[in-house]
Amino acid sequence: MKGPELRYSTAERHPACLSTTPLQVQQPKPYPLSPTVNNDRYPILSLINQCNSTKQLKQVHAQMLHTGLFFYSFTAGKLITASALSPFSSLDYARQVFDQIPQPNLFTWNTLILFLQLLHHCEHFPDKFTFPFVIKAASELKAFWVGNAFHGMAIKGSLSSDVYILNSLVHFYGSCGDLDLAYAVFVKTLQKDVVSWNSMITDFAQGGCPGEALELFRGMEKENVKPNDVTMVGVLSNCTKKLDLEFGRWVYMYMKCGSFEDAKRLFDKMQDKDIFSWTTMLDGCAKLGEYDEARHVFDAMPRKDIAALNALISAFEQNGKPKEALAVFRELQLSKDAKPDEFTLVCALSASAKLGAMDLGRWIDVYIKKHGIKLNCHHTTSLIDMYAKCGDLEKALEVYYSVERKDVFVWSATIAGLAMHGHGRATLDLFSKMLEAKVKPNAVTFTNVLCACSHTGLVNEGQRLFYQMEPVYGVVPGEKHYACMVDMLGRSGLLQEAVKFIEKMPILPTASIWGALLGACRLHGNIELAGQACSRLLELDPRNHGAYVLLLNIYARTGKWDRVSGLRKNMRDFGLKKEPGCNSIEVNGIVHEFLVGDNSHKLSKEIYSKLDEITAKLKSVGYVPNKSYLLQLVEEEDMKEQALNLHSEKLAIAYGLISMGPSQPIRVVKNLRVYGDCHPVAKLKSGLYDREIILRDLYGFHHFRGGNCS
Repeated sequence: MKGPELRYSTAERHPACLSTTPLQVQQPKPYPLSPTVNNDRYPILSLINQCNSTKQLKQVHAQMLHTGLFFYSFTAGKLITASALSPFSSLDYARQVFDQIPQPNLFTWNTLILFLQLLHHCEHFPDKFTFPFVIKAASELKAFWVGNAFHGMAIKGSLSSDVYILNSLVHFYGSCGDLDLAYAVFVKTLQKDVVSWNSMITDFAQGGCPGEALELFRGMEKENVKPNDVTMVGVLSNCTKKLDLEFGRWVYMYMKCGSFEDAKRLFDKMQDKDIFSWTTMLDGCAKLGEYDEARHVFDAMPRKDIAALNALISAFEQNGKPKEALAVFRELQLSKDAKPDEFTLVCALSASAKLGAMDLGRWIDVYIKKHGIKLNCHHTTSLIDMYAKCGDLEKALEVYYSVERKDVFVWSATIAGLAMHGHGRATLDLFSKMLEAKVKPNAVTFTNVLCACSHTGLVNEGQRLFYQMEPVYGVVPGEKHYACMVDMLGRSGLLQEAVKFIEKMPILPTASIWGALLGACRLHGNIELAGQACSRLLELDPRNHGAYVLLLNIYARTGKWDRVSGLRKNMRDFGLKKEPGCNSIEVNGIVHEFLVGDNSHKLSKEIYSKLDEITAKLKSVGYVPNKSYLLQLVEEEDMKEQALNLHSEKLAIAYGLISMGPSQPIRVVKNLRVYGDCHPVAKLKSGLYDREIILRDLYGFHHFRGGNCS
């Protein structure tokens, strides 16, 4: 869009001003002026608002000098405002203009924020127009004591009730991280306008208090203050933290709060969709599980910046779709339009960890080093977590030792890595070193340490740490810690002690706590207690298929087939299905997934041929399948044996044997618990084929080597 045109002869130009494209207007003659000049009488003033470059502004400046209009403080102030506050502002030029004014008025001083000079040279005390500007400047610099002094001056000048000053102070204290003072000023603002509410909502949102931000928004509604676009931006990110549909409707965040159709209608009605709208729709689709729609939105986006790619990768990664997250990341690798940033790399590492995709995780590690990206704690924690969950504990420890300054998250991730690999003593040793380094453990640290004690039978050590959590370390035990204790006691066969522990807990037992007891009952075959635990669990979570499956396995192992049938009928009545076992294995950077009886793989023929070979070898060393682990009532004995052979982890291991070199470890990730017939078979395979097999399930790692398990 072109700016206004003003024409005058070369002789009429002020020598201090630059010329540019001519601007068209009638040239006024010199005239006397009063402080009430207006744009209608003197059209040159309206041209100031129409200028879109400093050069055009200088043309207007020259014309004002020629006519004498510049030498009145009111009109000169308008010129300074444009030069200092417009999109093409130049503070140097504004200061030059200011210095030419013989007697600048208060408005002019306000415009340039020459606050200290104003105090020394201006006859006027700063007014309600001055303070918002200087307080905003203090906010930008996060100069707490300076802004606090301005607050005191405003009170001294009897300006402490002015809404503009109070709004500025709310923003200032929030910017400096003092939410208590910001809220105190907000509460004292008697005549709150929408800016007042927006300032406090933004402070809460940016200060990590989403709940308070959303409650404040509800307060706006009660006070009949109509939110504007700034309000929506302030609460937008916070809606994702709460799935409150009715609240979501108020802030037009249907997508974030679960109403997909409402969001889609709203989105389709939008005439001008900016990148923020596209990204919000994309993020919401993925988070709601509308993955096809998310992909459709992504493909339809006119411009795919790194924010959009991050939204899709993050949504997939955080919602149990690591394979899809890595697929988008691979697209980013091939893209020339965007490059991964720090957030992308952390999300991709997390997805790699969940999927066991160590080749890609290694690529990211190399990428970070190649591009000289300085490792922060997020990167370090993600790398340790990735290597540990992909089965390479040595590499995880190598990353840990390479870091000079370790925060609680780095320590906790390394402790978790040792714990999931069954190194209980090493976990406790590292925890002791963490304390020696004066790093205070948090709730996550204790969860990891207690899990290590549970998996390795260190009951006394685990109990000692649990009862020290609050009095010694100031960490109040939560649901996960209580569940760890129940699991620890139960795994060690102390089932009655586990029951007594539950009865004495200061919190109500949750589904996870009853689930831990049920899992221990499965391990030790305690049918009656398992039935009680399952009943209590299903009271809290009636559709928990995992509880049914655990009890099914207990009944099947003990030959209670009538109970198996009854339980299966209950599952059918509730419309529940057992989650299918799925195992994945990464070969040459590609993750291959297998389900029970899967024949969809392109090498399916070779895989089943290898399975036949494995079965023959197992029989030759005297292995007899334990058919009691089958949940189905299969009549024929040969069909039972065939069903056992078709378990998905056996298919994955067979594929690893035919596709990977003899020196490469076979790393398999299972979505369920490894138990029953698969465990002894994996041990035998590691000996028969002289291969290292690393099997990860929901609860940790099994390292099979030479016919043994770690």
